[in-house]
Amino acid sequence: MSYITKEIKQGIKLHLIDTEKFKTNLLTVVLTVPLTKQNVTLDTVVPAVLKMGTQNLKSQDEISKKLEEMYGAEFDCGVEKIGDNHVLKFYLETLNDNFKPEQDDQNLAKCGLNLLLDIIFNPYIEENHFRTQYVELEKNNIKKIIESKIDNKDTYALNKCIEEMYKDKPYGIYKYGYVEDLVNINSTNLYEHYLNIVKTAKIDIFFSGDIDVEEIETYIKENINIKELNSRDSGIIIDSNSNNQDNKIKNIEEKMDITQGKLVLGLDVNYDRENAKFPIAIYNVMLRRKCNIKAFPKCKRKSKFSIYSKIKLCKTEI
Repeated sequence: MSYITKEIKQGIKLHLIDTEKFKTNLLTVVLTVPLTKQNVTLDTVVPAVLKMGTQNLKSQDEISKKLEEMYGAEFDCGVEKIGDNHVLKFYLETLNDNFKPEQDDQNLAKCGLNLLLDIIFNPYIEENHFRTQYVELEKNNIKKIIESKIDNKDTYALNKCIEEMYKDKPYGIYKYGYVEDLVNINSTNLYEHYLNIVKTAKIDIFFSGDIDVEEIETYIKENINIKELNSRDSGIIIDSNSNNQDNKIKNIEEKMDITQGKLVLGLDVNYDRENAKFPIAIYNVMLRRKCNIKAFPKCKRKSKFSIYSKIKLCKTEI
């Protein structure tokens, strides 16, 4: 396996992973922007609307049909929170060209690349804005996601702990945004926000599979969508570690009518030496172990007790 990284333009990086381990190619495009309360909900709606259609494939049905023609290629997108940055991610998995029928002369690697870049950078536009029907539909879907976060009490408790630990800081922002902000989003201001993301976001393109590295690099550099992208200084936060002056222990309680309580403990570790985050990450994983209920003799009823831990990922640079 070989791993090659190349800078296409300032702020736009290509990552090529040549491996014979899989029968498919995986293409991932990641757009990274600073995480802010003002833009988090807008950021979340953008990929949801982009997946609805392109200038060449104007609906989800047409995109699905194209994926089927590529032997059932799979596409997905979403958002993630990494440190103090918001990440918009897009995936496309296709069959490797070595395993397609001999009579088929289409280049699946190139087709998949063109399709994914078309979805991200050549969206379906009506009169200089997103299609209103698509925007309203996805706003409603995201509203349901945000409102349903309380349904999973484990995840809800963990998110509440992070919000309290990093109150008034970017990492404390919920990655899907907030219902009250959805009201002010429309097809015009969402499209304006999308254009700003395309212009300023740090862009990483990953292509992995049994590939010809030089050929894939050529495909990407010659793609019209990539050619039209400008160089950029994204301003993302690579490492958000800072000294936290507030060392007081906070105890936050939220009462609900449930049969099983949830306890989340959060520890913010400030490291001041190079590579300290790696042993911290290993220690964090070590905490994910089953605990013997016998260690808690006062707990009379039988139950399953476990510790779940999550580390704050700060670095996005590959």
